[in-house]
Amino acid sequence: MNNQKGEHMVHQYKNNGYNILLDVNSGSVHVVDEMVYDMIPYYKEKGPEETIRLLSDRYPESELKEAAADLEELIEAGKLYTEDIYEDYIQDIVAAKKPVVKALCLHIAHDCNLACRYCFAEEGEYHGRRALMSYEVGKKALDFLIANSGSRRNLEVDFFGGEPLLNLQVLKDLVAYGREQEKIHNKNFRFTLTTNGVLLNDEVQEFVNREMANVVLSIDGRKEIHDYMRPFRNGKGSYDLILPKFQKLADSRNQEKYYVRGTFTRNNKDFSKDVLHLADLGFKQISVEPVVGTEEEEYALRAEDLPEIFAEYDRLAAEMVRRYKTDQDFTFFHFMLDLTGGPCVAKRLSGCGSGTEYLAVTPWGDLYPCHQFVGEEKYLMGNVDEGIKRTDIREEFKNSHVYSKEKCRNCFARFYCSGGCAANAYKFHGAINEAYDISCELERKRVECAIMIKAAEAEKDEVSL
Repeated sequence: MNNQKGEHMVHQYKNNGYNILLDVNSGSVHVVDEMVYDMIPYYKEKGPEETIRLLSDRYPESELKEAAADLEELIEAGKLYTEDIYEDYIQDIVAAKKPVVKALCLHIAHDCNLACRYCFAEEGEYHGRRALMSYEVGKKALDFLIANSGSRRNLEVDFFGGEPLLNLQVLKDLVAYGREQEKIHNKNFRFTLTTNGVLLNDEVQEFVNREMANVVLSIDGRKEIHDYMRPFRNGKGSYDLILPKFQKLADSRNQEKYYVRGTFTRNNKDFSKDVLHLADLGFKQISVEPVVGTEEEEYALRAEDLPEIFAEYDRLAAEMVRRYKTDQDFTFFHFMLDLTGGPCVAKRLSGCGSGTEYLAVTPWGDLYPCHQFVGEEKYLMGNVDEGIKRTDIREEFKNSHVYSKEKCRNCFARFYCSGGCAANAYKFHGAINEAYDISCELERKRVECAIMIKAAEAEKDEVSL
């Protein structure tokens, strides 16, 4: 429950036996006993004396007074009921944002060798035609990135598809070109790759390990789940082919700098089993994410599925606590939370940077705000020859932040999801300043679980000291 409106918001909840308070504006987290937990709904509005009076039939007055003194200390220290200081200068942050591009998603293959049922890219075609990016177009994209990156030194390029390994020679040539250019322009390219694994072999693995800072390996979990959702075009499953390749690649990277990434759907609402299946196969970096689909799709998640999915997140969180610091532990992407300081304010308020700092490039060189907007002609921003022509689209994304979205204003998770995914908002509501409700519900749940995990790990660490 949220106990206040945005300006002094404290979110309190129970999870896996912990009573947790999150002071939204400061990010402070407090694990409290039952008595303090019961005081919080009254404390800000009613004050210490009235709160003590209201709860005196349940708890001894002396203990209530002691707890009230502790709460006053937290308030004094700026860790409870803190004010929202960001809203006042959000416009300054937005105005100060220079139009600097620091990351590109290069669609080097609008083609795929799988036919995944939930693919937003339609087997790689993105509402259009099959195509492979030429070296010339890719080269212009890297030149565009360098030219539009200002004084920023570290640049990121994600090789994406369809299936990027269908265009392996161009991928290799572009990496070589990037390495050449970074010396000339004093830039540093961080290359990443997303692959379904079908074309992985020893030669590709060696190249990937030499050049890719991170690799995303697409696998949905248990064999029957994966094979149903991610078949070849002839209907045959891909699990048996890709699993050993992924295990080998993950081990060759010392179980670091990669993710196995799955998608869960209505067909596997018990997705914690898929996460644990991947963990038990030895994978240490795991991301299994909810599908995004409209209700006409048989696999799409619906509002009535949420209680079941919440219970799965709780089960997964409890199991991760159990495995903490054992040889079975692993990282789950959606439970990764930095409670010590978090990202910079601008990032916390406006999110992933799509349409401003991050753009997608099609095989023929068109620029879109991100990979999920590709093919939406309304959001065609320009091309690698002429640069960004539609600066109004860039402005629209620049002015989209947690205070421009009505649904975010009083949401306790707003500084963790930074307003959610613009593409999902557009897909479901036709506007990037909206928010996709099911995603919001799931994000709130994941934040709650992630905070509980941190609390439980801190407790375990203390016990083992």
